Amino acid sequence: MQEFCSLESKLIGEIKLITKGTDLGVTEGPMVYKKDGFYYLLVAEGGTGPMHAATLMRATSIDGPYEVDPDYPIITTRNTPDHPLQNAGHGSLVETQLGDWYMVFICSRPLSDGNKLSPLGRETSLQKVTWTLDGWLRLATGGKQPQLYIPETELIPHPFTPDPVRDDFDATSLSVHWHTLRVPADESWLSLTERPGFLRLQGRESLTSLHNQSLVARRIQSFQCEMVTCVEFEPETFTQMAGLVLYYDESDHYYLRISHDEELGKHLAIIVSDQGQYDELEVYVPIPEGERIYLKATMDFDKIQFSYSSDGHSWEPIGPTLYAGNLADSYQHKLSFTGAFVGLCVQDLRGTRLHADFDFFNYEELDA
Repeated sequence: MQEFCSLESKLIGEIKLITKGTDLGVTEGPMVYKKDGFYYLLVAEGGTGPMHAATLMRATSIDGPYEVDPDYPIITTRNTPDHPLQNAGHGSLVETQLGDWYMVFICSRPLSDGNKLSPLGRETSLQKVTWTLDGWLRLATGGKQPQLYIPETELIPHPFTPDPVRDDFDATSLSVHWHTLRVPADESWLSLTERPGFLRLQGRESLTSLHNQSLVARRIQSFQCEMVTCVEFEPETFTQMAGLVLYYDESDHYYLRISHDEELGKHLAIIVSDQGQYDELEVYVPIPEGERIYLKATMDFDKIQFSYSSDGHSWEPIGPTLYAGNLADSYQHKLSFTGAFVGLCVQDLRGTRLHADFDFFNYEELDA
């Protein structure tokens, strides 16, 4: 712990070690609260994986010594590997205006196929907590495992306007849901104004590149969802591609892409990258020159199916059912926690920056 000087906007004075954590290890993410004469220190422990947990400590002085909750941790699923909410920990507390206390924490929901893979990544959850007579926190439902449903609150609901399913790219800047990879969205490779009502992406490096990709993506937030776009793209060679990608990282993604081949001409196909191993599925669909194509990906828990259409109404599946677990945080022992994204992208390995125009993007959750 170190003092922060608000006048100078910097840390000052001595750095003090206030705790080494518990035997759970990997102590991090400290939050300090003052209540009833105690300073409470809430920390994450165990690492953001199967051993994750949240532990509470307290002291009468802000710099300690801190006493560990005798029944730590407050919340964890480290001993319940079949619980529907895994990797629970990293808490933060809030008291409502009615005097109730809640803990916000992170967890993940694994697929139910037994492989314990979580393509949705880390998610935010909420549990009601109560204070014991001797001043420690416990889950209101008892035990240490988070519950799928929490007790109903007497707070007046504050409904938020649902996000629109469709983005027509009519604005002059991307919506808050869109992310770019490592580089900001700027006119050097992305434009919403060169062709109003379209997202124009200039082709750059491949999906395996660690540098300058032309990729715009949003998080997948539901096990059951449908993602649709319409793209206009006229490639001249196999080194030029554009389309719809389900993306975890440079090594693991599924890509429904338009490209060009000397024998096939303009066509649609699927690229699978599994732990960096490139595979182009032997499924090729010719596309007429000069015509737009509609692309769709449907996710149903552990199954992903690509489809295409010439008019946006009559759809044809393309390729086999793909496994969503390949896009999960813990697939092949990955140690990152982003979850899967769905994206629009363009590549031009010729270096001529051939562009693709995307007319719209739909993201619709089917289990709402």
